[in-house]
Amino acid sequence: VSDTGYVNLYHSGHYLTNPRPENHIAWEITGTQGNIIAQDTLVDDAFFGFNHNISLTDTINVSAHLWNDSAIHNGYLVNCLIQDQLYWEVTEIIPGTFMGAWSFIYGNVGVDMNNIPLGIDDINLDNKQLIKIVDLLGRETKQANAHLFYIYDDRTVEKKIILE
Repeated sequence: VSDTGYVNLYHSGHYLTNPRPENHIAWEITGTQGNIIAQDTLVDDAFFGFNHNISLTDTINVSAHLWNDSAIHNGYLVNCLIQDQLYWEVTEIIPGTFMGAWSFIYGNVGVDMNNIPLGIDDINLDNKQLIKIVDLLGRETKQANAHLFYIYDDRTVEKKIILE
């Protein structure tokens, strides 16, 4: 559920990981400059809602770290990090009637934090590839003279205003 100044997020990992009363989810919501909009660590709860004053042309960074010290998956304790970004998506639900909502750009499912690189040499920061360019409505585009989002394979997004 979302409106222009409020977002309510849901983490399905809570219902997939048992025992649920021992699920912890650390939420951190930041703006494009890294400023913290909202943060909290919830126990036995899959929903996190927050108010904000982010412009509808900006993105919101979302980080949700789920862990459960009593649940084992593939021989490890459950320890999963999801990072994604929200953007304001406007959809025409019937001709002439539009609805807006904060939507995830990537729909990331999470990374097992038990199997992450340990050294800085394992991380390559210079080889990101452009996946697509989308407009404010989330449609793929190549047009100029617009607000555009450049989406890269390393899950970064660059907001650009192109004036030609």
